[in-house]
Amino acid sequence: MKKALLTVLGILVILVAVLLIKTYTYPFKKNTAEAGEGWKPVKNDSAIMRFSNGIKIPTVSTGSLGEFNYTPFDEFKEYLKRSYPLVYQNTENFEVNKYGLVFRLKGSNPALEPILFLSHMDVVPPGDADIKNKEENIFRPDDKVLPPVSKVAEDWDYSPFAGVVANGRIYGRGAIDMKGMLFSLMESMNNLIKSKQIPQRDIYLAFGFDEEVGGQKGAIQIADYFKKKGLKFDAVYDEGGLIMQKGSVAGIDSDVAVVGCAEKGFLSAKIKVKGLGGHSSMPPMESAIGKAAVIMQRLEDDQMKPVITPLIKEFFDNIGGAMPFSSRLAIANQWLLKPVLLSQLTKNNTTNALVRTTTALTMMKGSDGTNVLSPEVEFVVNFRLLPGNTVKDVREHIAKLTQGFDVEVEEIDNTREASKISPTNTKAYQLIQAGIKEIHPGAIVTPYLTMAGTDAAKYEIVSKNVYRFMPIKINSSEQQSIHSTNEYLSIENYLKMIHYFEYMMKNYDR
Repeated sequence: MKKALLTVLGILVILVAVLLIKTYTYPFKKNTAEAGEGWKPVKNDSAIMRFSNGIKIPTVSTGSLGEFNYTPFDEFKEYLKRSYPLVYQNTENFEVNKYGLVFRLKGSNPALEPILFLSHMDVVPPGDADIKNKEENIFRPDDKVLPPVSKVAEDWDYSPFAGVVANGRIYGRGAIDMKGMLFSLMESMNNLIKSKQIPQRDIYLAFGFDEEVGGQKGAIQIADYFKKKGLKFDAVYDEGGLIMQKGSVAGIDSDVAVVGCAEKGFLSAKIKVKGLGGHSSMPPMESAIGKAAVIMQRLEDDQMKPVITPLIKEFFDNIGGAMPFSSRLAIANQWLLKPVLLSQLTKNNTTNALVRTTTALTMMKGSDGTNVLSPEVEFVVNFRLLPGNTVKDVREHIAKLTQGFDVEVEEIDNTREASKISPTNTKAYQLIQAGIKEIHPGAIVTPYLTMAGTDAAKYEIVSKNVYRFMPIKINSSEQQSIHSTNEYLSIENYLKMIHYFEYMMKNYDR
């Protein structure tokens, strides 16, 4: 007995030693914070006002497949022409499908593949909040003027389309998502032209107009136009990652810049469940809504399996060195502790989305009467596909969990596969790192998986290097304002974003 205990103890000692050795020798990336604050913003009131006035034009995209009011988009196009005459005079610029805007600044070496920067001019609605009294200027697309009106959304400090500059911020719908990036790109190209510095390769800007409703008429058609022209881009840069302010990422005492090297896929399924209808006074043993409840419970209880993909492994390898010892232990010893690591990751909403195809029940419809049993109940479940899972996998998953019930499954919205994963050992990615260090030298830079959909994936047909990153440093509450109320972009972030893109344009081939 004693010998057996000693044997077990010896094995445990060896196991602990192996775990510790692997943890301390694991090749976590060394993230040494550089000294200084980086490039400091230079006051530029004219650039701020051009951006502010652009917010005043309510280029709202709603509905499906881009069926919305285009009058503000016409005004926005004209506003860009008035605001950036140098860009229009010194680039080849044209429209795709009337509202998609493309600018090409020619480089000195046509043999080099061009680079492409993306943005979109459309914004989501400001919401249906109550109205309170407050005088602001709001653009009205019906009369094309900026009259004073005494209405502002109750949940906004300033009218969502007033473009107010206050408290060191530019307020309004689209300030972050994503007119800030659009105007910073125009300012950067404008500055490049002013400097008379000719880049070696062509630089393209492409602005969609229906990204918020799927990009079917904008980005998809612009990308198809490029493909038909035989264009191949050395890099494509779009939104999708941010610099998370120190304290935003649990366990890491640094700013963290997450660069989207891939994005999740999308599938929304409307599931109609059939049963017996009738009067609630004589209900069947199992109603349609009861059957729907069983299926919904299955969907939440039996979700698709979590997995650490190569991209997320690289993410942990990059930030793991700055994490607490327990996290480093699990990351470094996945040969033994992967189940424990996955268990911890799936307990948090954010990290759960990094390691699995997520399941979200979003809508439900049944009877319209309190005493009426509907013979059919429908609900919507939304899946965000992890790279490595396919649309076919999700369809089979749904079929398995609805087995035994009389159902109809209909895919709605824009079903799409997860994107490809762009490499990090490229000049295109390394320049992102250099650009971030230029404005925020203390930030940890890491590849990441973008959760939401962007226009970027549409451009995989013209480039293998597609990166999603907006160079602004924000905290958790600022991130929550995107698609919500009180959206704003700090003046410091905006001016640093202009400098970042100008740096990218000037230094790509240096």
